Formats: sequence, C-alpha cells, structure tokens
Amino acid sequence: MTEPALGGAVEVRSHLDEGDARTLADDVLDGLTRPLKELPPKHLYDARGSELFDAICELPEYYPTRTERLILQAHADEIAARTGAVELVELGSGSATKTRLLLDAMHAAGTLRRYVPVDVSATTVHAVAELFADAYPGLSVLGVVGDFERHLGELPEPAGPRLVAFLGGTIGNFPPGSRRRFLRGLRTVLGPDGHLLLGTDLVKDPRVIEAAYNDSAGVTAQFNLNVLHVVNRELGANFHVDAFEHVAFFDRRREWIEMRLRAVEPQQVRVEALDLDVEFAAREELRTEISAKFTTERLRADLAAAGLELVERFTDPDELFAVSVARAI
Repeated sequence: MTEPALGGAVEVRSHLDEGDARTLADDVLDGLTRPLKELPPKHLYDARGSELFDAICELPEYYPTRTERLILQAHADEIAARTGAVELVELGSGSATKTRLLLDAMHAAGTLRRYVPVDVSATTVHAVAELFADAYPGLSVLGVVGDFERHLGELPEPAGPRLVAFLGGTIGNFPPGSRRRFLRGLRTVLGPDGHLLLGTDLVKDPRVIEAAYNDSAGVTAQFNLNVLHVVNRELGANFHVDAFEHVAFFDRRREWIEMRLRAVEPQQVRVEALDLDVEFAAREELRTEISAKFTTERLRADLAAAGLELVERFTDPDELFAVSVARAI
C-alpha cells in the first residue's frame, strides 16, 4: 500500500477485520474457564467504559493522569530536542489530551512532519486525525485503526527520526513476560534513529496506590463492573451485575495493583454466544486488570531485555510517576 505524501495529507487505515470481532469471545472463553477467572483489561474500554475512565482521571485520588501531564508540560521541549523526532506515533491514542504538549514542542523545534495515532476505535482515530491536521497546518496524519498489541507491523515506515509514545502507565497492564515481549516489538518499529517515550507508574506508599483504585465516589467500581455489561451485551450473557463487587488491592510481593470483581453470592452465568455455563462460588473473584508499578531498576531491566536502553527519566517532585526516553542499544 502506498504511503500518503507528507505535507498536510490526512489518511486513516483500518487493520481490524471480521476475525477481530472474535477477540472478546475468545478472551471470555479462555478467561472464564481458567482456575482463576480473568478478562483482559482492554475490554473495560467500550464507549461507556471510556467515559468512566475519563471521569476517573479527574478524581482527586487518581494521580497518574494529571502527574504525567505535568511532567510532559515541564519536559516536552527537552524531549523534542533530545530525540529530534519528526514524527510522533502514539499507541492507544484515545482522546489524545496529552498529545498536544508533544506536538507543540516538536512544532516549536521546527521538526514536526507527521502524527500517527493508533487506537482500536475508528471514531477516535478519525477525530484526533482531523483535530490535529487542522491545528498544525502542513502536518501529515496517518491514523491506524488497530490493536497495538497485534498490529505494530502495520505502522508506516518512519518518515525520519521517530518518537513512539506509550503513555498512561499502560505498560503496567502486561505481566512481566508479555511486557518484555511487547517492548521488543516496540524496538522493531522505532527505526534507526527512533526513541520510545514510556509512561510508568512508580512504586510508592501502597495506601496512595490503593486509594487511586478505590475512589470515594465509586467511579472506579462502576468502570470495573462495566465489563460485565459488555459481555452481557456483546455475547448474550446474563451476568447479574449487582451481584458482584469491585475489589482493588496492592500486591506487595509483585508490586502491582490488581482489580477484581467478587461474586457476593453463588451464581451460574450463561454466555449464550459461546454455549457456555460458568459457575461462581460465593466470594469467587474474576481478575480484570493488573497494573505494575516500577522502580528505576525494574524499568532498566525490562528495557535491556528488549534491546533498549534508558536515555532520560523525568519524574514529579513526589516521585509518583515517570516519563522515560529510551532508544535501541
């Protein structure tokens, strides 16, 4: 497929097909038949889940989003200068609220040529493509509708020094082995002069972490429970959502937060699309997310295992969150 000409072009390509519609079904069949039931966190983010997550980001207990934004505000110019990037690839772009900080810095440095947002939502990709094409005259935008875990190979060839941004602490949702495997995949798409910009939540007082996932307004609980509505709607399941409760705790040994849904009473769930019946005992739990927290040593080790090295690490004064620049070794 030919690349769009640089210099103001806007194009969106979808790499989702009919097989991708099976992802939820496959994950539910796999996850609900395990000894410890679980679902991947990506299924939390339907339209309603995304709205709830946006609300979570504004809560006083939830520090990651606002802290990462403050770090980028303080250091975006330095990041642009250090990387010399002419294009920004953003994985899981969502509404791209922090993106403008990076694009502004690259524009001010006189290097900005192309923006590549990657997201599973076609609506989201089209919206951010049009938004930033209008905001930066002459900017080429090549939107990619796809799953960043599976479609890294569909990214265009670099237009020059590339900055791949994976923000929000999302890297923590991967278990250690999968995390390093994903980072190795990122290394392959950086290009010869590319850099990775990675947002990571940091190990800290467990009370601070647990409060961020157990907000007093109960928004995170709604967000977590929403995945049952997704399975009910998409796969004809009959989860009694009110019969589950939100649980979030910090695992001090693994240094990650776990979100779970706990059955408050015994029940049998039918998933019609899969011809599947699932038993839940009283107080049995369904894991919906892990979110690993990082030390500098853990980050360096994960990067090194993927053939990457830490170039610069920016953090806030309270060491709550970090934004790091890495490059291929």
